[in-house]
Amino acid sequence: MDIQLMTDGGADIPDRLQDVLNISVVPLYLHFDDEEFKTGETMDLQSYYKKIKETNQLPRSAAPSPHDFYNAYKQIDPRTPILMLSISKEISSTYDNASIGKNMLLEEEPNRRIEVINTKTASCGIGLLMHEVSKKINEDHPFEELVEHMQHRVEQTTTLFVLKTLENLILGGRLDKVKGTIAKTLNIKLLMRASEEGMIEVTEKVRGDKKSIGRFVQQIGEYTKNVEDKVITMTHCNAEDRAKSVLADISNNYPFKDKYLSETGPLISNYGGDGALVISFFKD
Repeated sequence: MDIQLMTDGGADIPDRLQDVLNISVVPLYLHFDDEEFKTGETMDLQSYYKKIKETNQLPRSAAPSPHDFYNAYKQIDPRTPILMLSISKEISSTYDNASIGKNMLLEEEPNRRIEVINTKTASCGIGLLMHEVSKKINEDHPFEELVEHMQHRVEQTTTLFVLKTLENLILGGRLDKVKGTIAKTLNIKLLMRASEEGMIEVTEKVRGDKKSIGRFVQQIGEYTKNVEDKVITMTHCNAEDRAKSVLADISNNYPFKDKYLSETGPLISNYGGDGALVISFFKD
């Protein structure tokens, strides 16, 4: 069945998935002082890092407007169902605006089929869900069944993070500078996850990079024991070699059926900082 898949700038989609699925991406906004940029359109990763070095500041992020979503939906053939997978509602107003934009268009064209799903995740978590969508589309499920299945899969999605540096949390005002200085002095690394509600929460504080990575990998077994038929997705923030090394370690311990590796876009990089790693998979 012909379905238009859509997401936002909070998603990081591997190239080999994007090439097959032709996903439409509605960008989020990044603001450096009075300058406004669109993630993935007027600001790519290279220009993002360049701007940070020039300004020594992190940009403020903003969700796409309802009108942005209205326009994105409007461009799709009215006969084609749209499935929009949004970054977690708990960390952005993107989901709400995507839903408002949907209702705006449905007032004009009530026969359209548009579904907006709160993924309760971000980055490679949305990539994982896109992989699942592609499988179900190939099985030719009706649109309503596809939506119901994906809503179920959202509840099974596990997304784990490990931060190498606290610089972005400090620069972005999300971590008190005094606390941040103490944490850096003690070489504290943060392990985080997306909660069941879709909030980002700190789960552990581990001293030392090697120990934090070891614990990061070990956590997988606490969520799933049967991985042979599952896929794992990983994104990295400006740290490809680090990511490949950790992904190899994961593969040695957990023989996932397939794995996808990609780089975080400007939005997720803004929160994670250099060396951050994110993984997603379906829990048992």
